[in-house]
Amino acid sequence: MSKLDLEKQLLEERKVKAIEKIAKTLDALTLWFEEIDKEEWNERIQFYLAEFLNRAPEVKPEEEEVEEEDA
Repeated sequence: MSKLDLEKQLLEERKVKAIEKIAKTLDALTLWFEEIDKEEWNERIQFYLAEFLNRAPEVKPEEEEVEEEDA
């Protein structure tokens, strides 16, 4: 095996390990989301969404047209 092949193999192994770590984290988040008391969080989520929408810059009609043409 050449040095380049060895480096490619090591890179692929690192990629696989990183993807596995991401998958485990997503699995843990999924379980957490399933277990939270959604009724209790309903008002809190509404509050944060409203705050986000209040702070987000408004989209002007010109910008909307450009975005539609790009799609």
